[in-house]
Amino acid sequence: MDLQKYFESFQDKIVHSAHVKTVFGEPIAAEGKTIIPVAKIRYGFGGGMGSGPSRSGDEQRLGQGGGGGGGVMANPIGVVEVSAAGTRFVPIHSRKRLGALIFAGFAAGYLWSWRRR
Repeated sequence: MDLQKYFESFQDKIVHSAHVKTVFGEPIAAEGKTIIPVAKIRYGFGGGMGSGPSRSGDEQRLGQGGGGGGGVMANPIGVVEVSAAGTRFVPIHSRKRLGALIFAGFAAGYLWSWRRR
């Protein structure tokens, strides 16, 4: 397979996988509410190719090579809750709770090191 065709095929696969259902999951109906899962999706990819002279015995030929790679990361961030009372976004992680956990971790580490003295 030609390298350019390979990269075009790779790009097509990435482009076709990026759609609304990748970020918003299938709605779930429960107890008079509709819950829609939400995720943060990140794509990254790169590649390169090149050519140059290559010696094989007495003949001089043109060599070429290339490579590429990529990845996708999906992290759940919350849900959209739709009910008769309205629509709201409910995050999975609370920033206040995360800050309190970090502070508690530092405080516990400080107390532990102080007790060891």
